[in-house]
Amino acid sequence: MRTLVERLEQQLGDEVTGLEDALHAEPPVTVRINPAKWKGPDRPVVPWCASGRYLADRPSFTFDPLFHAGAYYVQEASSMLLEQAVKATGLQDAPIVALDLCAAPGGKTTHLRSLLHPEALVVANEIDRKRQPTLMENCWKWGAPNTVISGSAPVALRNTPECFDLILVDAPCSGEGMFRKDAYAREQWSPELVDACARTQSSILDHAWSALRPGGWLIYSTCTWELQENEQQLDRLTKQGAQAYPLQLDPAWGIVQGEHLGILGARCYPHRLRGEGLFCAVLRKPGAYVEPSELRIAEPQQDLADEQRYLLTPETWHTLERGEIRYAIRPGHARTIDTLERTLQVFAPGIPLVERKAGRWRPHPALALSTALDKDRCTTMPLDREQAIAYLKGATLPAQNASGTALATYADMGLGWLHGAGNRWNNRWPTPWRIRAHKPMAPPVSWADAGSDPA
Repeated sequence: MRTLVERLEQQLGDEVTGLEDALHAEPPVTVRINPAKWKGPDRPVVPWCASGRYLADRPSFTFDPLFHAGAYYVQEASSMLLEQAVKATGLQDAPIVALDLCAAPGGKTTHLRSLLHPEALVVANEIDRKRQPTLMENCWKWGAPNTVISGSAPVALRNTPECFDLILVDAPCSGEGMFRKDAYAREQWSPELVDACARTQSSILDHAWSALRPGGWLIYSTCTWELQENEQQLDRLTKQGAQAYPLQLDPAWGIVQGEHLGILGARCYPHRLRGEGLFCAVLRKPGAYVEPSELRIAEPQQDLADEQRYLLTPETWHTLERGEIRYAIRPGHARTIDTLERTLQVFAPGIPLVERKAGRWRPHPALALSTALDKDRCTTMPLDREQAIAYLKGATLPAQNASGTALATYADMGLGWLHGAGNRWNNRWPTPWRIRAHKPMAPPVSWADAGSDPA
């Protein structure tokens, strides 16, 4: 670990003592609000992220129905610097095609999804099979349409040349920026780990660069301060003509933006701000960039599939059947999705509408959480907090003459499906998502000041 301190002294000089002290302090607790679902609580705002909020302490999020409904995401503050990186590209108002290449668990994917144009197509990719279910769950709970989920190795991008307008690479790294949150990261750090991570990052960036359109943008981030894993990685791209762009940062935020090897990189240090360690840089690929045109909206469909009628403006969607699930996609994305399905391992090409269980089609859990769901077309069952917790644990709910399918809601947000069976509502909340703890280990979170904390 002494080697690490010596490396950091080259960056920080006398400030390294303050950094060491900060790494032993309690980390701040922050959440990021889903603006498509919730206005959020009256809490201090993360300066570089309009939807970020600081909390006074760490409550039990597991026992908050709003957490399960995708009203917010628990994410550390420095990672929310993605907002300023996207602003640096100027792409937030265009219907682009974007890729989050190393996406699990989904924090940056859901943030990217909220920052971009609603009709932009965002591909969330994760190669690690153990982490893919968590990515899928978090993307579905966030509920944003026009999200594709895939699980391919970066080398597969060689088959999608110049496909993406924007690629986010939140690269696997040696992780010293997370030392105070992750004891395992502290134990595993070594110069050899830095070397190994650098080799992996080089490979990932080479494949990502080939999939970026001329004039397209790369956002690169890590949770390490190592030059070898940051500027030295991007230096190879600038030698191919890439140009680094600065982030527009307020000096009062405490983020350090400097130049090394011609790369403008932003660094977050825990002793300078309320957040963890992070590096972030924005590069643009050389070449003439063709601005995406407005997404083509197909002629309204006259003959709609039954499952399309669950959606807002159902005539503007097309359906795809993949295995036991039917999905909704925008017709204007059909060609891109076809390319992705031929070249990547796509798990979900769009909004899951219905799934076939025991030979019958029934609404998919993700549809209940989608912002494209038209709740007025559903039989709804509003739940209070106690009922919602019981539902999230997998309990059946009492009823009288219950029949058909109903949408369980909490604070007017879709939560999940119920199936009527006379004197009870059977629970359709997915088993892997259920609350397994009997009681919270910390006080339950309260959002009473946000007006969305039903009794």
